[in-house]
Formats: sequence, C-alpha cells, structure tokens
Amino acid sequence: MGFEEATPIQAQTIPLALEGEDVIGQAQTGTGKTAAFGIPLTEKIDTKIERIQGIVIAPTRELAIQVSEELYKIGRHKRTRVLAIYGGQDISRQIRSLKKNPHIIVGTPGRLLDHINRKTMRLQDVQTVVLDEADEMLNMGFIEDIEKILENVPEDHQTLLFSATMPGPIQRIAERFMSEPKVVKVKAKEVTVPNIQQYYLETQEKKKFDVLTRLLDIQSPELAIVFGRTKRRVDELSEALTVRGYAAQGIHGDLTQAKRMSVLRQFKEGSIDVLVATDVAARGLDISGVTHVYNFDVPQDPESYVHRIGRTGRAGKTGVAMTFVTPREMGQLKNIENTTKRKMDRMKAPTLDEALEGQQRLAMEKLTNVLQSQNLSFYRQAAEELLEEHDSLSIVSAAIKLLTKEPDTTPVQLTAEAPMPGKRERSSRGRDGRGGRSGRDRDGSQSRKKGQRNGVNVKRKQQAKSK
Repeated sequence: MGFEEATPIQAQTIPLALEGEDVIGQAQTGTGKTAAFGIPLTEKIDTKIERIQGIVIAPTRELAIQVSEELYKIGRHKRTRVLAIYGGQDISRQIRSLKKNPHIIVGTPGRLLDHINRKTMRLQDVQTVVLDEADEMLNMGFIEDIEKILENVPEDHQTLLFSATMPGPIQRIAERFMSEPKVVKVKAKEVTVPNIQQYYLETQEKKKFDVLTRLLDIQSPELAIVFGRTKRRVDELSEALTVRGYAAQGIHGDLTQAKRMSVLRQFKEGSIDVLVATDVAARGLDISGVTHVYNFDVPQDPESYVHRIGRTGRAGKTGVAMTFVTPREMGQLKNIENTTKRKMDRMKAPTLDEALEGQQRLAMEKLTNVLQSQNLSFYRQAAEELLEEHDSLSIVSAAIKLLTKEPDTTPVQLTAEAPMPGKRERSSRGRDGRGGRSGRDRDGSQSRKKGQRNGVNVKRKQQAKSK
C-alpha cells in the first residue's frame, strides 16, 4: 500500500489494539488513524467464520465509503469481506449484500440501527467496534443511536474510539461501554499542515462573492474546493459561480447519493474546476490534486478548519487555503490560530484590475506554451495575411484579449449568513435526521429553519424597498 513507516497514532495504537486493549485515540484528520484501527481490526478477523466480526461507525456516507475502501485494501490478501452501508443507498440492495456474510461492516449510525431494527443485520459475533470521528457524531446528534447499536453487541467486545476532542458525552460513552481504555494522544503539532499556505481575508459579507471570483481569476486553480456553512449557501454559491462562467457544482447532505457520487467523479476527472461543499465534504473525501481551498464561511470550530484545509497539500504536494472573515468573526479566527498553533498570513482583497491582470497572465502563458510546443507552420499563411493589414502589436493584443476571460460582473444575489458566534453551544443540539434534531443538518451544516431567518429578513427588506 506504499506505507514506509508508522505515523505516531499508528505506532502507539496498533500494538495495544492487537493485545485486545480498548483504546481511545485522540487524533485529527491526516494522522493515519484509519490504518491505526484498520490493521488490528483486519488481523483479528477469522475469514473461515462467515459472520460479522467487526463494525466501524462513521458520521458521514463519504467517510464510511473511504474507510471501507481502505479496509478492503488492508484485508485484500486475507480475503476479508468489507461492506459499507449508509443512508441514501437502496436498502434492499444492502440487505442482499448482508446475506453474503461480510466480515466487517462500515456504516453510518442511522442506517446501522435501521438494519438492527429490521433484523437484517445481527451483531452477536462482533469482537471489535470502532467509533470513528466520535465528536463529529456527537455534533450531528447521533449519540443515542450509537448507544443503541452498542447495546446489540456482545459485552466482551473490544472498542476503539477515535475523536479529535473529548467532550463530556463522549467520555460517558467511554466509561459505559469501554473497559479500562488506554488513551493515545497525538499532539496538535503533529497534525499541522506544513505544505499548506494559510491566508485570511477580512471582508464584508456582501463583498465575499466578488472577492472569491477575483481570487479564482488571479490564481486560476487546477482544482478548488469552496466551503460554505449551510446547504442553502452551497446551492446559491454553485449557481452564482455557474452564472459567472465557472465550471462549478455543489455537494451537500440533501443530494441523493447517486448525484453526490456523480459530482465527485466529475471533479476528480477535471470537468468541474470548483467544488462547493458543506463540511460533510471535509470529512472523508479523498481527492488528489486539490490546489486551493476557499473557506467562504468561517468554519464552526478549529477541528472543522483542519479537516477543510486538509483536502489540499496532500501526498507531499503544496496547497493554498484562504479563509474569508467578517470583522465580527475575528475572534473565531484567533481561536483557530490558537488551536492549530499557526498564524495565518493576512491577504489583501484583490481589485477588479488585478483580476483582469491575472487572466491576462494566464492567456500569455497559453500563447507561450503553444509557441514552444506545437507546430505552427499550418497557420503561417493566415498570420502573414493578417500582418499585411494590421501591425504585429495589434494582432498579439487581439489574441491575448480573445484568450482572456474578462472578469464577469453579472449581478448575483446570495442570502446573507449571520456571523459565526465565538463559542459553540452544545446544549441546543437535538437528535439525528429522522426527527427532532434542532439546528443541525444531516451533514453538520446549520439547518434551513435557523439559517434562513437572517436571509428571509434581508429579502423582506429588499421587497419593501422595491415597493
């Protein structure tokens, strides 16, 4: 698989897990924790026993898919059968796959519980349970589901719990379902991202979109991800970018699984240049080649920030991350810097002229590349005819103008988002997406009912003015 040496979380976790110890791993994204629990989990599987022997509980579909793919690679030579189950996928197809007796199940809490209640999945032979991104599952209101799932697992099982933070409810789960767990911590300095240049731009909410498009024109990213806080924001941003001539698509929890997979496939193939996403995309997306990350909205917490920017600067390559901050959100920025132990550089918002210069530079690079690498003899006669009527400077200027994507100022309307509060209130969180969850969407973004209040007020004021 290309591993050369163990990461700190792997070096400390794997020996403990192989000895059968319960382990709490406090680690963030990019530390190699999938292999940290995946290797001991796979080692313990007896492929002669055709029953479910291990389950991994993950907060999102994307993470469940990524983890199952990684576990398949780890257990391929042992012929370990791994099955990912999650909401949005045809349940009858999942039931058929469950009848083929997989050894390891990787799933989201809601769909796992659904199969337990339907009695289409039995966990009486499970030896190992892995809780991946436990704090994110708490944020999304999945704690009660996890407790119900664990009640269906034999008492003498091994539990491996991984979480970036250890809030009270996660500690209570550890006390209730784990036996004298060993704690493995990876310090923040070990998960910082040295290959990523980090910037912030202080700008007003209403100016964010123009700043974003000018940056796209100047920087011309090969592949870029723009993160928005809510599903509504993602829909409006992707539509606005398309109106202004960018190849953009959005991804969030309300899309069908087929649509999400289609968008991701197009992004990986390069037919989409800009992917607009809620935080669901930061958890579990493994896309190589992302050069730029734009945090259009300040992330809800430092952990989400690390997950977001971790989509770039992968596999030894460099990346750039820019965070848009309104004046009232500067405290949130300081909180992120304190947690990541790294200061972001201030970037000045680009002007319209600078955006045009950026596109001109790109046009000149295209012309230079054609001059250096392609046979132009077929076009010489046409060039000579042009030179008879026009001077060379005018012709080159026209060629640059033709190749330059001039900044588009087509008016777009985005619903205003309230500034991110300085502290998160955990007490207001409700249950999961099947009912009564207050304030969070399935993918961890703010729900429309809360998030739209500000936007509705803005629209009403605008309507009143027009009247």
